Amino acid sequence: MVVSKKTPAFFTALSALLFLPLTAFAAEAGAVPAIGPVRFEFIIFALTLLGVALLHDKTMHVALAGLAAIILFKLFFDPGLNFARHFFGTQDFFTQIIDKDLRQGEWPVLLNLAGLLLGFAILAKHFEESGIPDFLPKILPGNWTGGLFLLLFIAVMSSFLDNIAAAMIGGTIALVVFKGKVHLGYLAAIVAASNAGGAGSVVGDTTTTLMWIDGVSPFDVSHAFVASIAAFTIFGVVGSLQQHTFNPIAKNAPENVTIQWNKLFVVLMILAGAIAANVLFDFPALGVWLAIALGTLFSATPWREIKNAWQGTMFLMSLVASASLMPVHELPAASMWSAFTWGFVSAVFDNIPLTKLCLEQGGYDWGVLAFSVGFGGSMIWFGSSAGVALSTMYPQTKNTLAYIGKGWHVTVAYVIAFQIMIAVVGWNPHPSHARSSADHAAQIRGKEMHNTVSRENDLKMPIKATHPYSFKVDRFPF
Repeated sequence: MVVSKKTPAFFTALSALLFLPLTAFAAEAGAVPAIGPVRFEFIIFALTLLGVALLHDKTMHVALAGLAAIILFKLFFDPGLNFARHFFGTQDFFTQIIDKDLRQGEWPVLLNLAGLLLGFAILAKHFEESGIPDFLPKILPGNWTGGLFLLLFIAVMSSFLDNIAAAMIGGTIALVVFKGKVHLGYLAAIVAASNAGGAGSVVGDTTTTLMWIDGVSPFDVSHAFVASIAAFTIFGVVGSLQQHTFNPIAKNAPENVTIQWNKLFVVLMILAGAIAANVLFDFPALGVWLAIALGTLFSATPWREIKNAWQGTMFLMSLVASASLMPVHELPAASMWSAFTWGFVSAVFDNIPLTKLCLEQGGYDWGVLAFSVGFGGSMIWFGSSAGVALSTMYPQTKNTLAYIGKGWHVTVAYVIAFQIMIAVVGWNPHPSHARSSADHAAQIRGKEMHNTVSRENDLKMPIKATHPYSFKVDRFPF
């Protein structure tokens, strides 16, 4: 990206525009500025989202300006917030790295997000150059159902892969089979398919993985697939018809296409690394980049893709960081309708901290909540990491108003599918699975005490052959 001379001025002016209105709402000593019951952080965040919607060619700058304004606000008016504790926790950083259960703060989410967005951009390029997309026109049907089968492939793939990978691979295939002319409504359907497929799987979406790590059984989220299937019949059909009318699938596949098996092998390594690192270390980005590094032995790595993806990565990281700084200390009472509302909230508010709050609150049907916070982000392009990742390949998705208008079927699908899910499986709330801060502290003290006793016992008796992670086995879905 070539940064123009006007970029710093634009960034500074926008930050000031978001922050200076505070002077009109001077707070009493010790009080946080607010307009009525609404604290000013929410107003800055709302203005940031509005700026993203209107200035779709400056989304990264708007998001960074909003984050800067929120940080300035916190520094001046909320001195009780400890930024180091918020982003890095209170535990020793090395301890957090080696023990995933002791990780605190926002750094794991932000680092994982950056690693996945940049890593899967490289994965998508490897897949594009493998030659597999060039064969697909021969396999997919030639009418509008060709687009429908592609969306189905994306949804199934996202049930066992991260939704970012599913969206990027699906977007790469669409770029080939539709000869670069992809309807915005179909792009919205690709994002929806990648989120719908992962809604009922604890390894298919960050929010469901978070539930799984917190102790929610994989079977307690699986009925989200009922809503996903219902939603797919709406957005899948409408999006495919939109694409067929706009630009039908190309059946004339290139001749003499050669499969680059080394590139396909690297793609499979990256996907396997993401899954393995997610299960073992709760850090899929680690597996992605280890596989990319290993893949340099088999194929040239398209490092140039990082240049194309870094702006979208910075954009989403800025929004996630801003959302994490919002003072959302309590939510409305858990109910079917509050879960329904979170679907719309997740389209503009990062669904990861929202899911954390719901887990701490308890009283939700986890399958219903998984569909709400997972699929709801599809309604706006920046509502999910899959949408942001796809925007690096299709910049036209950043026109928020056009995305909502052309992708209207995603919102309709969410509303109807939610009602169908409630009618079929009902509302079956579960108690909280989250550890309270006191319980978490007790667990840490218990580990420390256990380690101390163990060291003392090591001097008195032989070491017992007990697997140190045996207590975690029940968390795995197999």
